[in-house]
Amino acid sequence: MKCLHVFVICALPICASEAARILGLISYPGRSHSAMFNTFFKALAARGHQVDVFGHHPLEKPVPNYTDFSIAGPTVLKNVSIEQLRIMGFYPFFKYLTNNALDTCRAVLNNQNILKLMSSNKTYDVVITHLIGMDCFIAFSHRFKAPLISIITSTSLPWIGHRIGNPDNPAYIPNYFYHFTDQTNFWERLVNTIFHWVMNLWYYIKVCMPTEELMKQHFGKDFPSLYELQQSTSLILVNSHFSINTPRPAVPTFVEVGGLHISIGGKLPEDLQTYLDEAKEGIIYFSLGSIIRSETFTKTKLQAFIDAFSQLPQRVLWKTGNISGLPTNVKTAAWFPQVEILKHPNVRAFITHGGLLGTQEAIYFGVPIIGIPILADQPANIENCVSKGVAVQLDYDSITIENVLNALNKVLHEPSYRTNAKRLSQLFRDRPQSALDTAIYWTEYVIRHRGAPHLRSAALDLTWYQYLLLDFILSIIALIIALEFIVLYSFKIMLKLVTSNVSHAAVKKR
Repeated sequence: MKCLHVFVICALPICASEAARILGLISYPGRSHSAMFNTFFKALAARGHQVDVFGHHPLEKPVPNYTDFSIAGPTVLKNVSIEQLRIMGFYPFFKYLTNNALDTCRAVLNNQNILKLMSSNKTYDVVITHLIGMDCFIAFSHRFKAPLISIITSTSLPWIGHRIGNPDNPAYIPNYFYHFTDQTNFWERLVNTIFHWVMNLWYYIKVCMPTEELMKQHFGKDFPSLYELQQSTSLILVNSHFSINTPRPAVPTFVEVGGLHISIGGKLPEDLQTYLDEAKEGIIYFSLGSIIRSETFTKTKLQAFIDAFSQLPQRVLWKTGNISGLPTNVKTAAWFPQVEILKHPNVRAFITHGGLLGTQEAIYFGVPIIGIPILADQPANIENCVSKGVAVQLDYDSITIENVLNALNKVLHEPSYRTNAKRLSQLFRDRPQSALDTAIYWTEYVIRHRGAPHLRSAALDLTWYQYLLLDFILSIIALIIALEFIVLYSFKIMLKLVTSNVSHAAVKKR
């Protein structure tokens, strides 16, 4: 299967053209986000492109045509306890995200490898950046006079649309930071719209303006504004797919590549392969991702899981640190090869915090989910899966042995969860190209056509009031008012004439 995938990649059109020089810039230091970039950049390198990657997590094993330049330094949300995240709440988390964006930009722009890159005489055919809360690396597209491609490792963020003229109507497109679906009532639409406006304003004031100052300090005062650089974006690759996320309109430069990071060619270590093969009653896989430490559950909640697992015939693989008193059917480790586990036919359920990458992996392999969302997009991801009948939500505050067993019994013994998960898996996989091949095609398309300016939406040339048709609406209102005034004025004159004629006739009769 892996050989077949490599063949498919090599069959794409670029094989007949020259290899390109690609600059990859990953400012955000989260390890899970790197999984998507590493997969993508390795595939580009495998096609003969020369790829230079500046990021926080270099490859463990070097590959041909791929050169890592470490900018490791700042760290965020690594090995954090659950309580630390839960006390954040929405506003503190959003504030942290924007503040961290600036702190990270300051750190990476002063990294020695980045400083060398600024003054280098290298040339690149395309610059690929990570688009999340920070934008300090997009200046390199102007520095090297190369087209700009950005990758979003989440679903689309509120401040993305204006870069490429993509519609982002809050009437039916849920905000990334709020757990609405696309089926909303009046009040939910109102809240969603206010959130959309407020977040865009906050992002502009708290992130864009300070980031522009930082960029001008490093690249020079005569550098284009951040707004101009953002609107020079040739392509945005988004980690979403209409089968599992909200269907939405998209300009050609907005391309969904949800599940790009999923590689099905890996193998399990021999001991794990045996452990899963011999699990006749099935496997429950439990992981809270690369950030949250599940051993930091409160003592009572941790014991609830332990006691619940002890009553099950299934085996449990639990990604966690040291936990004492575990039943014999539970196997733990600090790290597990998640994709290889989830694709095993004996896996019956996935207990997760609802991170997007892990959720996509479970959907890809048709595994029902028990979600314990903590923050960010996790509540929205889990609620979305619940609405599609593939997940049960287990609220953190409601974790008891009874509730854990109830959730497990639902996904293990009610056939609808497995059926819905398999159906959603088919929808997620049913594409003309894989997510990775799609990303490669459009990246090479931008390279071949030197930024593909013909894909640029004319919406970028409109002011905000023109885009919203406010000038047209105000013109229509003004016309209606003018017509009403003319009609009323004409009626008043006619009435005056009629009254005058009647009065004149009355005088004659006398």
